[in-house]
Amino acid sequence: MRRLNGQGEQAIADLARRYGVSADAVRALLDAVLLGGGTQAQFSHPELGGSGQWMAGGMTMVGDMFNHGLQATVSGLATELSSLLSSTQLYAPASPPAAGGQPGAAHRANLNNWWPGGLGQPSSTGSQNESRYAVFPAARRLAVRGGDGEVRVYDTLDHRIAGVQQQGGPRGTLSFSSQHGTFTVESLPLVTPVPQRPHPVANPSEPAPASAGGTDPEAILAAIEKVSDLHRRGILSDDEFTAKKAELLARL
Repeated sequence: MRRLNGQGEQAIADLARRYGVSADAVRALLDAVLLGGGTQAQFSHPELGGSGQWMAGGMTMVGDMFNHGLQATVSGLATELSSLLSSTQLYAPASPPAAGGQPGAAHRANLNNWWPGGLGQPSSTGSQNESRYAVFPAARRLAVRGGDGEVRVYDTLDHRIAGVQQQGGPRGTLSFSSQHGTFTVESLPLVTPVPQRPHPVANPSEPAPASAGGTDPEAILAAIEKVSDLHRRGILSDDEFTAKKAELLARL
């Protein structure tokens, strides 16, 4: 744990007073935001709802998932801490690491860019169980790295992803929320090929990759089948299923 300077101690005290939490809780979140490169944090503190995650851009999870007041507190506090880290010297000077020592937070943040190039900058990133995810709204893509290390990229269609849901299904399943409600990552069309190969040889037996606009007929039909399965399992209501099916058919 790095040592705060006088300015840092004062900033922690001010934030603790304004948000109604202890300085220890603020310091725990500060350390987590620092380790996340200023854009994300994985923290654990009883005053912050236990274990939770914060991602710049509005995605915040706390252990008490229905405590919206606590979510707002964590989101506001983490956002201010991120801003302070980028604009204010909060820590006492430290000696440079020796050769072969641990890399700094900025370098660790660069190492976390596990998604394929060409997608741009994600609006939010995080992890749940054995999977990691990154959301790219400008490209309408969602990148997921599973426990096997393989990265899969999905077409988010017209979903405006607002958050990731707490684990509620089989282990390894990721569920997100959007203006259409809750959906699983498996309900989205998979964009192929996943591994980037130079000059791939076309194989007529393989389906064509989904286009950037998400209008590939095979991908859309596959998405309709998955939406139908969600409807049969009771995850989607009749109205949600009808609306989503009509939306997908309109893309054909």
